[in-house]
Amino acid sequence: MSKTMTGAKMVVQALIDQGVDVVFGYPGGAVLPIYDELFQQEKIKHVLVRHEQAAVHAAEGYARSTGKPGVALVTSGPGATNAVTGLTDALMDSIPIIVLTGQVPTFMIGSDAFQEADTVGITRPCTKHNWLVKDTEKLSATLHEAFHVALSGRPGPVLIDIPKDVQFATGTYTEARQVETHYNPQVKGDLAMITELAKAMETAKRPVFYTGGGVINSGTAASQLLRELVAATGFPITSTLMGLGAYPASGDNWLGMLGMHGLYEANMAMHDCDLMINIGARFDDRITGRIDAFSPRSKKAHIDIDASSINKVVHADFPILGDVAHVLEDLLNVWKARGRKTNTEGLAKWWGQIKEWRAVDCLKFTQQGKIIKPQYALERLEALTKKHDRYICTEVGQHQMWAAQYLGFEDPNRWMTSGGLGTMGYGFPASIGVQMAHPDALVINVAGEASWLMNMQELGTAMQYRLPVKQFILNNERLGMVRQWQELLHGERYSSSWSESLPDFVKLAEAFGAKGILCSDPDTLDDAIMEMLTHKGPVLFDCLVEKHENCFPMIPSGKPHNEMLLGDASTKDAIQAGGAVLV
Repeated sequence: MSKTMTGAKMVVQALIDQGVDVVFGYPGGAVLPIYDELFQQEKIKHVLVRHEQAAVHAAEGYARSTGKPGVALVTSGPGATNAVTGLTDALMDSIPIIVLTGQVPTFMIGSDAFQEADTVGITRPCTKHNWLVKDTEKLSATLHEAFHVALSGRPGPVLIDIPKDVQFATGTYTEARQVETHYNPQVKGDLAMITELAKAMETAKRPVFYTGGGVINSGTAASQLLRELVAATGFPITSTLMGLGAYPASGDNWLGMLGMHGLYEANMAMHDCDLMINIGARFDDRITGRIDAFSPRSKKAHIDIDASSINKVVHADFPILGDVAHVLEDLLNVWKARGRKTNTEGLAKWWGQIKEWRAVDCLKFTQQGKIIKPQYALERLEALTKKHDRYICTEVGQHQMWAAQYLGFEDPNRWMTSGGLGTMGYGFPASIGVQMAHPDALVINVAGEASWLMNMQELGTAMQYRLPVKQFILNNERLGMVRQWQELLHGERYSSSWSESLPDFVKLAEAFGAKGILCSDPDTLDDAIMEMLTHKGPVLFDCLVEKHENCFPMIPSGKPHNEMLLGDASTKDAIQAGGAVLV
């Protein structure tokens, strides 16, 4: 291979050298030299999306489900600005993606040229790092550095803006092994602080592991070490929305998800614990609620790769900076070396209390009549798909929370959702990225009709590449979460929380050449789901559900974890179990 090549060829060669096998993108004038190089090779598959936002979300889905970086390629100006939502989404959820943008030629930058935008300036707040490369000689090294930055430390999105003349010009290609980097985040935790945490674990009466997406980002070894630690200590474990699957939902110690729409037992345990061990979570406001009332009687440990996250929101009594896998390995070794001690009596009483909270059965609901409850739809989806090689994506809203509550995840990297940014329109393109990475797997996007319509055009992408993604829409003809908040907090004034014009989703699917299924009867739901599963191509499943169902449990804004709104079926049991229930 010649070391001298055009900038466009450098881009493609660097992607090949970094092990990239798929790029999601949309061409335009400022990236045509790169597209020409992609056309002349066979190692990288390009997926033509229908919108640049979808390209970035698809790259996120690919990255989240594989642990490898996702790559998106878009043109200058509107191509780059359309990518901003996906970049911000990836930054909030720590997803490693590389976005390549075209730019007008260097001599035209600043002249308000056609499709010019200050891409580096616009994306600086929503990327982990970005570059404008004006010299072809520096392009290949920058590309390799971008992959290193995206994957190292706390993962995240990076962007490289490449002027068109840099793509045409020739330069010397630098291989990845020749690139020196000054970005080397700390991965080993402080052993003295880890030892102090181990000592606290030995005496804790009411401990709880609180885990987040950092466990999954740290790799399969971290999830395995977490499971070993839970089994060895016997401590209960809960998780954020982003951490689902790091510990199996079928595990004996699993409390379920915690937070605003978390399970009663998880939130009560968080409120009453005396030792909280945060592993790879960032104390997001949807978890903590009111800070001054958050887990008020506990000592708090925080294990995180990102120094800026520690003591940012909640003070940590045991702050441990490092990669989750490395820290968990050391913590296990220290705890075992000290004799594997726990407070047996205290732990037994703690599990007794948790058993009482579990008895509340906070996800209890009643399916009756001929209207499908959304909870029932997801309960049946879980029952009929849990034995498959399954990956679940979601859009954002009530359906997202119900999916987290009623679908069980046994392994990491099986759950793709927009957590921090809450991006409607995320799930469909993310499912395309997941299906590209796992062509033989069952990929389902649980959606609401409003969210799904935000990137509905990607049905064309699914059909073009014969991707058998299943779009499972819980159609309540409402902006469900908005409507719920208006009911509970705004005097039932339903301002703009539904659309008076929705498509016939079956006909819409058929217009793209896909399969459409409509189900409105709980008695035929199982058969309809099986029809979806057995169809070999893309399916758009329109499941008509109860229009005004609320998503419970729910911690109202400004309330502590032990003051939750529960569904009618669970309220009485919760009061008997000692929880404060707002009604």
